[in-house]
Amino acid sequence: MKNYYKNYIERTFYLAKKGQGKVSPNPMVGCVIVKNNIIIGEGFHEKYGSSHAEINAINSVKDKKQIYQSSIFINLEPCSHYGKTPPCVDELIKLQPKEIVISNKDPNPKVNGKSIKKIKENDIKVITNVLKEKGEKLNKRFFSLIGNKRPYIILKWAETKNNFIANKKNESKWISNDLSRQLVHKWRAHEDAILVGASTVQFDNPRLTVRKWKGKNPTRLVIDPKKRLDKKNNIFNKSSKTLSIEKVNKKDLKKAICSLIKKNISSIIVEGGSFTINEFINNNLWDEMRIFKSNKIFRSGIPAPKFNYKKFNYKKIHDDKLFVLYNKQ
Repeated sequence: MKNYYKNYIERTFYLAKKGQGKVSPNPMVGCVIVKNNIIIGEGFHEKYGSSHAEINAINSVKDKKQIYQSSIFINLEPCSHYGKTPPCVDELIKLQPKEIVISNKDPNPKVNGKSIKKIKENDIKVITNVLKEKGEKLNKRFFSLIGNKRPYIILKWAETKNNFIANKKNESKWISNDLSRQLVHKWRAHEDAILVGASTVQFDNPRLTVRKWKGKNPTRLVIDPKKRLDKKNNIFNKSSKTLSIEKVNKKDLKKAICSLIKKNISSIIVEGGSFTINEFINNNLWDEMRIFKSNKIFRSGIPAPKFNYKKFNYKKIHDDKLFVLYNKQ
């Protein structure tokens, strides 16, 4: 495979990431138009419901005739159906590039190779699977949504050196350091929703918003089957939308979570408490774990979720250790 294929696909990844936290439930997509080894246009999907990456790239080229016999690079197969916008594949074909280079085939049944076939039928060369695994990782939320028919689920918690998630008074604040807490707010801005159990709301009264990072507040989800929460809790303020999940038990947790895709929730970060996180673990209902291990020690308290993560690698964030694990289902 030609090296410049990889270089320009890397550029599409860079552009695509600019849409992170803004395009869900759509995938993040970037597009680069190259003529004589010079980038003449580029764009990315900026916001859900707005123009796709391919159209933004085309519109960035003043003289559209330049696109003739160019090379177009996209990290995901262009759409072939009418949705919020017209099919991008038709607009690309009209401009007659010499080749279209794609990282990933779109798993959406409405597309899923249809655009690739259509491009070939119009005598335009198609190269696929360029940096395929990296492209899938970039859009892991989208691929989970289509493949697993449920949101991408991240379990996150902080625990003390001796494996407590909160002290005996059920206070969990200040286990991790300032840098770790800021990183968590950045993560929140990238996900559609944040989920906790009713006990966490009762004891911590969290806001579950983005305050230490610039970005949108996620939809707040609270599992409250006994309907015991007071609407005066911070989670019900006007900072963001809040949904109570009331019809749920151990047996139908997956069903309740899967139903959230109907509300355009394609990713969830689960932040507590220990009982709730353990339920996700026990149901094998997770894709990623992000665990902060602090040097602080509690003499007693609430045990951290049960999972043997210590054999995995970590990176330091000031004094905290951050472990990131992926579920190979």
